[in-house]
Amino acid sequence: MEGYVKVAVVENQFEAHLLAEILAERRIPHTLKSYYDAAYDGLFQAQKGWGAVYAPPEHEAEIAEILASLRTQPPAEE
Repeated sequence: MEGYVKVAVVENQFEAHLLAEILAERRIPHTLKSYYDAAYDGLFQAQKGWGAVYAPPEHEAEIAEILASLRTQPPAEE
Protein backbone atom coordinates (compact mmCIF):
# COMPACT_ATOMS: atom_id res chain seq x y z
CA MET A 1 0.00 0.00 0.00
CA GLU A 2 2.97 2.26 -0.46
CA GLY A 3 1.79 5.52 -1.97
CA TYR A 4 -1.87 4.85 -1.14
CA VAL A 5 -3.98 7.26 0.90
CA LYS A 6 -7.17 6.68 2.86
CA VAL A 7 -9.93 7.86 0.55
CA ALA A 8 -13.08 7.16 2.57
CA VAL A 9 -14.73 5.08 5.25
CA VAL A 10 -16.96 2.32 3.90
CA GLU A 11 -20.18 1.93 5.88
CA ASN A 12 -20.90 -1.80 5.47
CA GLN A 13 -19.90 -5.02 3.75
CA PHE A 14 -22.37 -4.55 0.88
CA GLU A 15 -21.11 -1.07 0.08
CA ALA A 16 -17.54 -2.42 0.19
CA HIS A 17 -18.40 -5.22 -2.23
CA LEU A 18 -20.16 -2.91 -4.71
CA LEU A 19 -17.35 -0.36 -4.55
CA ALA A 20 -14.70 -3.05 -5.09
CA GLU A 21 -16.55 -4.35 -8.16
CA ILE A 22 -16.85 -0.90 -9.71
CA LEU A 23 -13.20 -0.03 -9.02
CA ALA A 24 -12.02 -3.34 -10.46
CA GLU A 25 -14.20 -2.81 -13.56
CA ARG A 26 -12.66 0.63 -14.06
CA ARG A 27 -9.17 -0.73 -13.31
CA ILE A 28 -8.62 1.70 -10.46
CA PRO A 29 -5.97 0.37 -8.07
CA HIS A 30 -7.32 0.14 -4.53
CA THR A 31 -7.29 -1.77 -1.27
CA LEU A 32 -10.19 -2.27 1.10
CA LYS A 33 -9.28 -2.74 4.75
CA SER A 34 -11.87 -3.96 7.23
CA TYR A 35 -11.94 -2.61 10.77
CA TYR A 36 -13.01 -6.04 12.06
CA ASP A 37 -10.96 -7.26 14.98
CA ALA A 38 -11.63 -10.80 16.23
CA ALA A 39 -10.42 -9.89 19.72
CA TYR A 40 -13.23 -7.34 20.04
CA ASP A 41 -15.77 -9.26 17.93
CA GLY A 42 -16.35 -6.42 15.49
CA LEU A 43 -16.95 -3.75 18.12
CA PHE A 44 -15.02 -1.12 16.17
CA GLN A 45 -17.04 -1.72 13.01
CA ALA A 46 -20.18 -0.62 14.85
CA GLN A 47 -18.44 2.59 15.90
CA LYS A 48 -16.18 3.44 12.96
CA GLY A 49 -17.82 1.85 9.91
CA TRP A 50 -17.03 -1.42 8.12
CA GLY A 51 -13.60 -0.32 6.95
CA ALA A 52 -11.82 2.04 4.60
CA VAL A 53 -10.80 2.24 0.97
CA TYR A 54 -7.21 3.18 0.13
CA ALA A 55 -5.93 4.20 -3.31
CA PRO A 56 -3.28 6.31 -5.05
CA PRO A 57 -3.96 10.05 -4.53
CA GLU A 58 -4.67 10.64 -8.22
CA HIS A 59 -7.81 8.43 -7.96
CA GLU A 60 -9.12 9.95 -4.74
CA ALA A 61 -11.70 12.29 -6.33
CA GLU A 62 -13.04 9.64 -8.70
CA ILE A 63 -13.48 7.09 -5.90
CA ALA A 64 -15.18 9.66 -3.67
CA GLU A 65 -17.57 10.44 -6.53
CA ILE A 66 -18.34 6.73 -7.10
CA LEU A 67 -18.98 6.20 -3.39
CA ALA A 68 -21.25 9.25 -3.18
CA SER A 69 -23.20 7.93 -6.17
CA LEU A 70 -23.61 4.52 -4.51
CA ARG A 71 -24.92 6.15 -1.36
CA THR A 72 -27.53 8.28 -3.13
CA GLN A 73 -28.95 5.60 -5.43
CA PRO A 74 -32.33 4.25 -4.33
CA PRO A 75 -32.43 0.48 -3.70
CA ALA A 76 -33.35 -1.65 -6.72
CA GLU A 77 -36.88 -3.00 -6.71
CA GLU A 78 -37.48 -6.65 -7.44
